[in-house]
Amino acid sequence: MIKPNRILSTSVLTLGFLFLYIPIISLVVYSFNSSNLVTVWAGFSLKWYGAVLHDAELLAGAWLSLKIALLTAFSSVVVGTWAGFVLARMGRFKGFTLFTAMINAPLVIPEVIMGISLLLLFVAMEQVFDWPAGRGLVTIWIGHVMLCVSFVAIIVQSRMKELNLAFEEAALDLGATPLKVFFVITLPLISQALVSGLLSFTVSIDDLILSAFLSGPGSTTLPLVVYSRVRLGLNPEMNALATIFICLVTTGVVGVNRWMQSRERKRMRDIHRAFISEANEDQKRAPAAGKAPSKLNPAKV
Repeated sequence: MIKPNRILSTSVLTLGFLFLYIPIISLVVYSFNSSNLVTVWAGFSLKWYGAVLHDAELLAGAWLSLKIALLTAFSSVVVGTWAGFVLARMGRFKGFTLFTAMINAPLVIPEVIMGISLLLLFVAMEQVFDWPAGRGLVTIWIGHVMLCVSFVAIIVQSRMKELNLAFEEAALDLGATPLKVFFVITLPLISQALVSGLLSFTVSIDDLILSAFLSGPGSTTLPLVVYSRVRLGLNPEMNALATIFICLVTTGVVGVNRWMQSRERKRMRDIHRAFISEANEDQKRAPAAGKAPSKLNPAKV
């Protein structure tokens, strides 16, 4: 007999998934609609995908957003990893509270406030240092990095706190420098947390508010293009564009997840082989030393 609590939890979970994914599914379905009206089905057609591929403004905005998102993801992972490492391993140093508050601030400060602050900062810097020369890719990238570093730092910090220090201590005992231990031991062990860079990519590529404040002529990102068009009315071309991005993001997430799982399985196999090899060596040495073979369990990693 199925327990009532299980029925309730299953029902709530199902309703939650339906609430989230029914709009996305309907968007994908209507992207193949031949009608010029978004919500009126008139037959199957791929013409809106052709329209997207021949829309110069959309393609330019998509290419700019892609470049900024890639730069943001890479920079956020580099800066956020070091910030998370400092928060997790350096203890409560002088200024620790201020450092923590500055890392977490972008998570709670409204993007409108951040956008205005950065805009005023860049205007003042341009007047004093003659840099940056107007607003464009660089200013948007700086704003997105400031927003995304917090996500990466918090995820890396939580992973670092769960990490077994024995691996790093063993490497230090064997003569490795702290920097080498970080790159050879620590980074591979927290590699799954570094996938949070993918989160930075998605946050950057669909950001509208910061991009609106920090963009200038000739630097219109894809969200700004889409927003300006949607204000004039819905267009089936937007459905096709959204479907393309859904497919790309889904493929990327699944691919990265499979890659991380394969790496984790390979690491576990290597550890298992190492334990088996050590057990075999102990069994070979034990008769010569006149003692019972070691009962090492290779399954205990």
